[in-house]
Amino acid sequence: MQRRLIVPIVCLVLGVLMLGATAFFTLRDRSVSVPVTATIGGPFALIDHNGKAITHRDLEGRPTLIFFGFTHCPDVCPTTLMEISKVFEVLGPQAKVAALFMSVDPERDTPALLKDYVSNFDSRIIGVTGPRESVDATLKTFRVFARRTKGEGDSYSVDHSSLVYLMDKQGRFATAFNLQQSPEQAARALRPYL
Repeated sequence: MQRRLIVPIVCLVLGVLMLGATAFFTLRDRSVSVPVTATIGGPFALIDHNGKAITHRDLEGRPTLIFFGFTHCPDVCPTTLMEISKVFEVLGPQAKVAALFMSVDPERDTPALLKDYVSNFDSRIIGVTGPRESVDATLKTFRVFARRTKGEGDSYSVDHSSLVYLMDKQGRFATAFNLQQSPEQAARALRPYL
């Protein structure tokens, strides 16, 4: 009697495993988007690379990509800003779109330093900094991880999240924007938000 139960149980277990494996391999290559209702983003009051006040209200009227980083970043930050620049180039100069490069290192990233730094990329990329307490509040609002690493004086680094946020024309979080595709594909994904 017990031997009769073993075969159906083994078949059932194998069936569940095969179904799980099929679901895993089907879903693993799909990009994941976060629903619009996620509580990411919100009010902020900072300073742009020209020394002028910039708030969440300045995002309204055009889609905006937001990336958190710092000017002393050796690779991820300049690479990401270059990828954003390529996407904007594909969209063309007439596309009403912007990107904010929000500093996680306001102690070193002054407006003047940010202005020089972002001048290497598309002119629609705006450097943003501010007092430490305002930057920390913005990091919390966007659920960004940032932690200063050990180092002497100014020779430290900052570990940080590297997600690119897409905010819609109303300044609301739309999705995590995928730059792990060609500039043409990324531009095509951004066009519906224009």
